[in-house]
Amino acid sequence: MNRSIAAAFTAVVVGLAASESRADVKPHALFSDGLVLQRGMKCPIWGKADPGEQVKVKLTIKKANVAADCEASVTADDKGAWRVELQLADALAGGPYAMTIEGKNTIALKEVYVGEVWICSGQSNMEWPLRAAHDAKEAIAHSKNPNIRLFTVAKNTSDTPLKTLKGDPKWSECNETTSPSFSAVGYFFGRDLQKALNVPVGLIHTSWGGTIADAWTTRSALEHDSDLKSIVQKYDASRPSAPVDYEQALKRYEAALAKHKQAVAKAKEEGKTPPPAPRKPTPPDNNPNRPCVLYNAMIHPLQPYAIKGAIWYQGESNAGRAYQYRTLFPTMIQSWRQTWKQGDFPFLFVQLAPFQKIVDEPQESAWAELREAQLLTSLHCKNTGMAVITDVGDPKDIHPRKKEPVGARLALAARALGYREKIEYSGPQYVKMTKKDGKIVLHFSHVGKGLEAKDGPLTGFTIAGKDRKFFNAKAEIQGDAILVWCDKVIEPVAVRFGWANCPVVNLWNKDGLPASPFRTDDFPVLTQPKERKAASTNK
Repeated sequence: MNRSIAAAFTAVVVGLAASESRADVKPHALFSDGLVLQRGMKCPIWGKADPGEQVKVKLTIKKANVAADCEASVTADDKGAWRVELQLADALAGGPYAMTIEGKNTIALKEVYVGEVWICSGQSNMEWPLRAAHDAKEAIAHSKNPNIRLFTVAKNTSDTPLKTLKGDPKWSECNETTSPSFSAVGYFFGRDLQKALNVPVGLIHTSWGGTIADAWTTRSALEHDSDLKSIVQKYDASRPSAPVDYEQALKRYEAALAKHKQAVAKAKEEGKTPPPAPRKPTPPDNNPNRPCVLYNAMIHPLQPYAIKGAIWYQGESNAGRAYQYRTLFPTMIQSWRQTWKQGDFPFLFVQLAPFQKIVDEPQESAWAELREAQLLTSLHCKNTGMAVITDVGDPKDIHPRKKEPVGARLALAARALGYREKIEYSGPQYVKMTKKDGKIVLHFSHVGKGLEAKDGPLTGFTIAGKDRKFFNAKAEIQGDAILVWCDKVIEPVAVRFGWANCPVVNLWNKDGLPASPFRTDDFPVLTQPKERKAASTNK
């Protein structure tokens, strides 16, 4: 090899080695083309680079009467992590703008917007896509809106908090192509909010069907609550046997599958409907219903992205532990707020819809208890709001298809709690009871323009005496109160409203919002721990 060729070859090798050793500046996945930055606050922007590398972030604002550059610089730490903050005033809302992230290389982001950012999370009713919602065809046809931007977090689990998201998620414009697979509740919420505020809205969807609130809560929050620490203790104690249990479950599944194949063949011969196939067990490390694993993998990596608030639709999977949800749900909310470090941001959620068989007589109900836990959260947890949807349930389907009213009511709550609009955002909520002439008088907040019974006399009320036995009751509106009675109960002590798995109720306010189910008593209930039932019984 002559000297000139050798020199050239050496130069190429050295150049390749240098390029391979250099880590190009790379922002977090949330910072892609089409992103929305939260207006009115400091917006963290972060990523990775070489240790000690200088990183500069610049947002170029060009809109009517406003021309400005927001920029900040920082030196990456010894692990290559960097973070800057851009202060974005309300007046900068709009877009599209341009952003550059510059280190040893430069990344140019297009279609950057400044507006409102909301997290959309929960289980299957939040995950439910627009394409499967009621009147989906029409909604999708009208969904194109460049001022609504969509971001979906891939499903993932982790026993420790992660910094990065699974896959390579990107922001996208809301349109006929992207909206069908996006959360229906999230879409309708964002559509109504964008229309009301007339600024860009960014929706970050992160949900997983069939999951429990425990999985969306931080470990430290569970460990530091005397009523909840047993959740992680039981999980930790079970982990050493998890692989063994899974192997045994897998063997049982394979045996059941073999029998199923025989049963299917026999059913075909006899012209009968084949039996359902057995469900394959989930590997223990992929189970999304382990404590904290969804918070770790699908919420923690989003922090500290600047957001306005969160909407949440979950609870079905915790109905069997409804009494515990009184503590668990507020704890989950507070754990997000503590780790996000944005104060008590608005947290808005959906009360469970009616589901299961409609019954005519009063009975106990775990689903009613879960709704009560949600109501108590809205009453006692700061800056929270609840959308009541007793009118859109389906007795035969845990996934009611009418998602538009759900998103609309969440948007009302956002406008009232997040943006301080003077509007009614809730249906009537029970406040107190008094007694009058052998009847009970109920008093409410959120009466709005007045109480009303939709489509006939009031329904869904039951009443009990000192024996705690409930009977169907009559009820009528008297101004801003409701009078409840039953001829079978001479000395009433308690009233319940909508206390059923699938309540049939019609109390609304004239602002077009249904009343939340409630009870005036504190009698022992189905999911209440034994020691607490004893305390309630002795009152």
